[in-house]
Amino acid sequence: MRTSLNVPEEMLAEFDHTWQAEGLDSRSRALREAIQEYVESHHRLEQASGTVVAALIFDYAHDRIIEDLHDVQHEFQAEIDTTSHVHHGEWCLETVFCEGAADRIRKLVYRLKDFDAVGRVSVVLLRGDGGLKGEASEDSP
Repeated sequence: MRTSLNVPEEMLAEFDHTWQAEGLDSRSRALREAIQEYVESHHRLEQASGTVVAALIFDYAHDRIIEDLHDVQHEFQAEIDTTSHVHHGEWCLETVFCEGAADRIRKLVYRLKDFDAVGRVSVVLLRGDGGLKGEASEDSP
């Protein structure tokens, strides 16, 4: 299936450089792999159950979102253990360490992804007492 999308020139140049450096044979193949990784990441988050421990790493335009971001952090204060924050000019990088019910952590991730001023959100599921649906948890014998 053919599709088209709008990508900033700088991002496309970086993407092309990356897939060529890896030795892939085409941009199409690289895009398919990138899409597959995105889908797999989403499925891991969706399949998490029980209590999970996670690190959420995201970047954002400070002045455009800081008040809204504080509101979200207060809404999820029961799940957020601590945050680490650094400034990079107008952009900030934040790591949020959290523990809580998988559905609450998912809601937090999706709230962060919903902001236009957030560049990306990476999720690292560190462990969970419920594991993933259909899989044993890391704590299981």
